[in-house]
Amino acid sequence: MPPTSPDESPMDSWRNERRDQAVAAFTDRIPALYAEDIPLHDDVAAWADREPGTPTSLFVWGPLGVGKTHTAWRAARRWVAAQFAGDYRSTPIVQTWRSTALFDALRPDSEGGTPKKLMKELQTAHLLYIDDLAAARVSPSGWTQERLYEIFDERYVNRLPILVTSDVKPNQISHIVGERVTSRAAEIFRGGVVHLAGHDRRQGGAA
Repeated sequence: MPPTSPDESPMDSWRNERRDQAVAAFTDRIPALYAEDIPLHDDVAAWADREPGTPTSLFVWGPLGVGKTHTAWRAARRWVAAQFAGDYRSTPIVQTWRSTALFDALRPDSEGGTPKKLMKELQTAHLLYIDDLAAARVSPSGWTQERLYEIFDERYVNRLPILVTSDVKPNQISHIVGERVTSRAAEIFRGGVVHLAGHDRRQGGAA
């Protein structure tokens, strides 16, 4: 790709090309329902752009249908682009999961899956996005809570970002994720809890 301006160095040109490729690849993963670009909440946009002083992780919550999932997909796309500024090292790896599918995939008896390998990928991806966390099915044995704690704790100690959507606040999910995860989430998402308000967009569009 040729330089986009006379002042752009070959390194900048190469990095911009890699950025465009990464963003395009991530865009291809976005479900069609959320493909349209939308305005982002100021705090969400600041997080996605890696503005100074913004938290590492983000917890987006609000009532059903206000656009949490749409917001998260578009924020993640913007986050990918922002990784190519300044201290760029490599193309970011992003894991995106709906909570119910995630825990099904992590089960030891998951058909055709490799739960241990997936767990490692969830713990080490540059960004982990979990959609609709409060919808996760609770295991009577505490299995779901233990797996989530392993993921959150590993990412917390390594300062790796997590993006979560939920229809309840972080401090209201203990009955689903357990007390240990709720406590860890309080640390992970400190300063990074965003409330989306509004009408139910599912009546005429994306949620």
